[in-house]
Amino acid sequence: MRRKKQTGMADTNGQARTGSPDREGRPARGHLRIYLGSAAGVGKTYAMLGEGHRRAERGADVVVGFAEAHARPQTAALLDGLEVVPRARLDYRGATFEEMNLDAVLARHPEIALVDEFAHTNVPGSRHEKRWQDVEELLDAGIDVISAVNIQHLESLNDVVEKITGVPQRETVPDAVVRAADQVELVDMTPEALRRRMAHGNIYPPEKIDAALTNYFRSGNLAALRELALLWLADKVDEGLQRYRIEHKITGAWEARERVVVALTGGPEGRALIRRAARIAARSAGGDLLAVHVTKSDGLTGADPAALASQRQLVESVGGSYHQVVGDNISESLLTFARAENATQLVLGASRRSWLAVMLTGPGIGSRTIRGSGDIDVHIVTHGQMGRGRGLPRPRGAITLRRKIAGYVLAAALSLVLTAGLASLRSSLNLTSDVLMFLVAVILVALVGGFAPAVLAAIAGSLLLNYYFTPPIHQWTIAQANNALAIGVFVAVAVLVSSVVDIAARRTKQAARANAESELLATTAGSVLRGQQGLSALLDRTREAFGMDSVTLLECAGPDGDASRGTQEGQNRSMSGSWHVVASSGEPAVATPEEADVEVPVADSLSLALRGRSLPATDRRVLGAFASYAAAALDQQRLAAEAQAAKPIAAADRMRTALLAAVSHDLRTPLASAKAAVTSLRSQDVTWAAEDREELLATADESLDRLTHLVDNLLDMSRLQAGALSLFPRPVGLDEIVSQALDNLDPAARRITVDIPVSLPSINVDPAILERVVVNLTENALRYSPAGQPPLLTASSLGDRVELRVVDRGPGIPEQDKDKMFVPFQRLGDTDNTTGVGLGLALSRGLTEAMGGTLTAEDTPGGGLTMTVSVPAATGTQYSCEPGRRERAGEGATESATGGSAT
Repeated sequence: MRRKKQTGMADTNGQARTGSPDREGRPARGHLRIYLGSAAGVGKTYAMLGEGHRRAERGADVVVGFAEAHARPQTAALLDGLEVVPRARLDYRGATFEEMNLDAVLARHPEIALVDEFAHTNVPGSRHEKRWQDVEELLDAGIDVISAVNIQHLESLNDVVEKITGVPQRETVPDAVVRAADQVELVDMTPEALRRRMAHGNIYPPEKIDAALTNYFRSGNLAALRELALLWLADKVDEGLQRYRIEHKITGAWEARERVVVALTGGPEGRALIRRAARIAARSAGGDLLAVHVTKSDGLTGADPAALASQRQLVESVGGSYHQVVGDNISESLLTFARAENATQLVLGASRRSWLAVMLTGPGIGSRTIRGSGDIDVHIVTHGQMGRGRGLPRPRGAITLRRKIAGYVLAAALSLVLTAGLASLRSSLNLTSDVLMFLVAVILVALVGGFAPAVLAAIAGSLLLNYYFTPPIHQWTIAQANNALAIGVFVAVAVLVSSVVDIAARRTKQAARANAESELLATTAGSVLRGQQGLSALLDRTREAFGMDSVTLLECAGPDGDASRGTQEGQNRSMSGSWHVVASSGEPAVATPEEADVEVPVADSLSLALRGRSLPATDRRVLGAFASYAAAALDQQRLAAEAQAAKPIAAADRMRTALLAAVSHDLRTPLASAKAAVTSLRSQDVTWAAEDREELLATADESLDRLTHLVDNLLDMSRLQAGALSLFPRPVGLDEIVSQALDNLDPAARRITVDIPVSLPSINVDPAILERVVVNLTENALRYSPAGQPPLLTASSLGDRVELRVVDRGPGIPEQDKDKMFVPFQRLGDTDNTTGVGLGLALSRGLTEAMGGTLTAEDTPGGGLTMTVSVPAATGTQYSCEPGRRERAGEGATESATGGSAT
């Protein structure tokens, strides 16, 4: 039974929607509907064709652009009654392929086109590389398209599907293309039902059923693929829900899925909050965890970057996502983020402010968030840092001592100069003008020296205004209240302006520092994460950034010599162990943390020690992040070293294991056959007929030949690795070598198509060596070629090189395994251990490279593998005959060209 799930905006009448032309007369873009399946056989093509019939019955103009029935009678029957656009036939490398005729569909211009296999790769020579690109062109032409695709073809899930099934998918489609579809409908089927369909022969032909059921179509594989399809579609549905909420300005939470947002400040309580929020999200199946940190718009945050980085790592380890938003009002920013993500619960930590700070500054972020949360549940989580972490802010100046001294000098000088100047102009100016002039002087002093010199200038100015310019003159009294008010306002304005200037200077300095810190940390973190910066370079940067004489990374080893990490036992051992220098920058290096001016513990056994000067608390906060980066760089360095050291060991182990397997099985098999034949011939108890004796002798001879061939391969591989292989290159024709190689093949081999132009230039190789390479490659192609599709040997010249291609139509090799196939003792996907020790391709590449050539593997268009041998051409010799084409069958061959001779 098939179950369908649908997302997207469907038409109310089910009709195809063809938009009206735009203002420039171009047709509106068509609509895309995709049937998504978890595996082959769930009924995507059947559903697509059924929808085409329903649309046609309602009067829509429907054509089949491309549909593949895969020899399934029920699916093929649905093609009857629908107009099918003839397919385009394309020739490529001697074979003919059928693809969708894009030009014919565009010329027909129906309302709806049915296009199967959305992720299909077109044959080279087509207009587009992928079929989904053909569909995009149909949509741009205003044609609605209904298509189908399996979940394993989505780009983002390709590696996941390969891990589950063990089968790589070479044909993929970007997720964004499928997500952009107007409708995505899931064609769903339980694993048991799909396996029953397979067993009944409704998906694959009978000869493939057993292999499919025991490999790709295992119940576990199908269940995992089904879950992937459901989860991917759920995300698609969620995107549509979010878009609908935005379009209709819906701000309330719709509890379709539990989303838990946890607010992080970088404080010590963060890890406890993350774990609590993760447990809340885990209680509801499919719940999401989102962590958010709010940064003020001026970039000034008291959060510890190292702590935030650690908390972000914890969030991601429990399956959540980390976000950072900017906002001056923290509670409002949290709620805005939560509503935008359609969150249902918000987790906050209890305030770390002291009771005095709460009394003086009022309710905190938690209280304000609860008041504005509406239908979002808010959890206030208690922790051990409540009421301890934050006290009242302490005022700190940002003006340097030099500027303060200059401010005091300027205050004194301006007071004296203004008093003398304004006294001489007493008859021309009134008290208001005098006050304004002194106010300008106070502002100038504030700009230069900050708050304290400006206040001093204001007080001095008020006294001078009272004594020299306020009646009665030369007395410390003020006769009129107006004048007293003027002087009072002058003092108040002067103090306020001085305060504003001081705050602005402090904020400017803090902002500049925060910007420098963020740029430094971001650059350094990016370099460490990308592995572009070594540990020594990181220490150099730390020393330069903080102006230190030396920076040393120390590690404590226990009495037994290994590093003490984590656990109380490691801490106890570090006390009795010794420190050693892991890496250092500058001189002199520090031997122990006690010798350093600044020491930052990174772990129980790791410490960053700096010598040169003491650092303020603000620098120590940033230094903590650098210490974490140093630890990460050290781990990367050690992991890289361990991986590099393990490579030759692993290679040697693989070689030894493979050689033992080869000797124990592949070499023993021909030995056993020869031994059995010879023993039978020597037996005195049986009288053998002449034909029986001949057969036993042939068996022994064939087995010994096979054994000789295997031993020769092993010896040649040893000579290649030792660089002791003897070569005798000379100019020779490639067709001659190919003819001799084909003569060495088993006469019972299947037909081999040969297309070697005899007009090719001669090649400079060792004929016997290249002949062995051709034999190995041809035997390999014969082993994997299906019946009725013989391998093809063809050649061409390119510059000063001649290339021989051995083409087969077999299963091919996954891209990631193309290098592995040339490793000795490897037979990828081949369980027949009677045909050699897996040295053929490795030996062929080694022999080819010894002659100055190359051997590469590439995919055969339409399926299969093409092995390309490129060797240097010999100069001065060239044949002038027409290209020949030979058909090889056993011992005979026929020529289809005028040049060359039969072999």
